Amino acid sequence: MNVYELISIGLYMLLMILIGVYSYRKSTSNSDEFLIGGRKMGAAVTALSAGAADMSGWLLMGLPGAMYISGLSASWIAIGLTIGAFLNYILVAPRLRAYTEVASNSITIPVFLENRFKDKSQVLKITSSLFILIFFTLYTSAGMVSGGRLFESAFGIDYHTGLLATSFVVVLYTFLGGFLAVSLTDFVQGTIMVLALVIVPIVLFTELGGVAQTFEIIATKDPIYLQLFQGTTAISIISLLAWGLGYFGQPHILVRFMAIDKIGDLTKARRIGITWMIFTVGGALLVGLVGIAYLYQFDPERMQLFDGSKEHAETIFIHLSRILFHPLIGGFLLSAILAAVMSTISSQLLVTSSSLTEDIYRAFINKNASGKNLLIMSRLSVLIVAAIAYILSISPQDSILNLVGNAWAGFGAAFGPVILLSLLWRKSTKWGALSGMLIGGVTVLLWVYVPHDYKEVYEIIPGFVLALLTNILVSLLTQQTDPTIDAEFDEVDRLVQKG
Repeated sequence: MNVYELISIGLYMLLMILIGVYSYRKSTSNSDEFLIGGRKMGAAVTALSAGAADMSGWLLMGLPGAMYISGLSASWIAIGLTIGAFLNYILVAPRLRAYTEVASNSITIPVFLENRFKDKSQVLKITSSLFILIFFTLYTSAGMVSGGRLFESAFGIDYHTGLLATSFVVVLYTFLGGFLAVSLTDFVQGTIMVLALVIVPIVLFTELGGVAQTFEIIATKDPIYLQLFQGTTAISIISLLAWGLGYFGQPHILVRFMAIDKIGDLTKARRIGITWMIFTVGGALLVGLVGIAYLYQFDPERMQLFDGSKEHAETIFIHLSRILFHPLIGGFLLSAILAAVMSTISSQLLVTSSSLTEDIYRAFINKNASGKNLLIMSRLSVLIVAAIAYILSISPQDSILNLVGNAWAGFGAAFGPVILLSLLWRKSTKWGALSGMLIGGVTVLLWVYVPHDYKEVYEIIPGFVLALLTNILVSLLTQQTDPTIDAEFDEVDRLVQKG
């Protein structure tokens, strides 16, 4: 690693730790402050925190790499995700913020589902908590692996050293400051990400002589790179667009909506969040696309290496950051990848520890725990989950990574229809929610691991559709009149309209 890059990365990590120390002083009263920030988050922090928590290292490596290999036909996933994020702000965010407060001030998704459906058996909370604990622990582990691999591939540092550095910094600021630290670091990380993904394409266009000249070079290499519909199939396009369905069921994103100060602030958060997403996702796509022209024009030897390997193509952002900028600036740009990785790890770590504290410890072990006791348990939960994830990361197994690779679809299918119907349809019942959740999760797993001829179809499509239909059908069969739910729905309607 160049000494200037080391300085940039070191300053970035130090800043994250300082934010954790600052947040510690603001998150010492009770578990509500630690796990959900006391519902005091502003619009800008909410928007960038939700975005940064969503976009892991794939934004700066996977997406540019896919664009470099396939051209514009790889952009359908970005279109689907942007549409999904926008609809999440419209359909879910305001009602979830209102309903979680109306439903006995629920601060986790499992507790919200229990309170929304008046489930005294706690079966909904147990089932959803198990989903979160198992899949997010694996998800967190995969994020740690990404951090270790980043240090290994980008900086030539041993994998285990990179794994330790990434895990230590993330766990430290999450342990100290909880939700506030995670949200504030996400805000900083989101800012770094958007700056990096705006700067690199602008410099590339300048080096290549402008936008028109750049696209002429790309067309010279192969016109198919500039074709949105060629090089793909209708099923592939639909599957890539379907990634947007996943947003409705991602607990680490939904909790941001629950924590915002005022419902009315969500309109501003939506504008900021979607604008941020357009610039970051668009910038990532441009890095891969314009990178085709740059290597074709100036570095044909490197081009041959990248053309023949998806693994090498995914380092296009790293390569361009190093050759186009002074190492000090390049180090800042490379820290954007680390920011993307860390923001997702910390968010998943906090959601998993909150489930362990609120949905397991408080519900079944110490029902009368004090605020201070729950705060201590929240911090211990961060360490417990982090320790398990770290152990899994030391020698990553393909089976774990393959499972985590489908976690987006799993959460989207298991939780997405349940969340939508619980907020938008007052006739949805406990048994409808439970059966839909199980059918969605199981369908995704069967679609992935059972051999069949329809693997091209993204597993979230059958999982989401079957979960939604099951929830509706079972709810209609088990429907019971509950004036309490009707009253809560009316109150949520009033709060949302009032803003």
